[in-house]
Amino acid sequence: MSTHAPAHAWSLRPATAEDVELIAELRALVMRPDLERLGRYDEHRVRQRLRDGYDPGQTEIVMVDGAFSGCVALRPHESDGWWLESFYLAPELQGRGTGTGILAGLLARTDAEGSTVRLQVLQGSAARRLYERHGFTTEHEDPVDVYMMRSPRA
Repeated sequence: MSTHAPAHAWSLRPATAEDVELIAELRALVMRPDLERLGRYDEHRVRQRLRDGYDPGQTEIVMVDGAFSGCVALRPHESDGWWLESFYLAPELQGRGTGTGILAGLLARTDAEGSTVRLQVLQGSAARRLYERHGFTTEHEDPVDVYMMRSPRA
């Protein structure tokens, strides 16, 4: 029997330029524990890196009960496929199936087009287990990041 509450009903909507500060704040909140553990947390930099690379045209907003609850971005990889990035969920949704549902939907899209998906995750992050359950494997790693990829499924 599962100890997790059922997944919340969620939907995705296109991001807008106005979403950038909500996303920057969520990024700072959810990444803080891992960045602090790695000795890399910087109150300003964690937000500014998101602002500097934000592209609303490649980002979708996670909505739960009509409220902003997270985001995810797929941007074209320079050589093939896609980069999955900026996948952030409100802490109260983590571990409850929402991220699994969102990721499964995105991967169904990329599988349908025969595309490889790559991402990077912080060393020691619980998110790595989610990615591994969905078929991502480690390409390489450094002291801070693990770079993962997933080939398309038939």
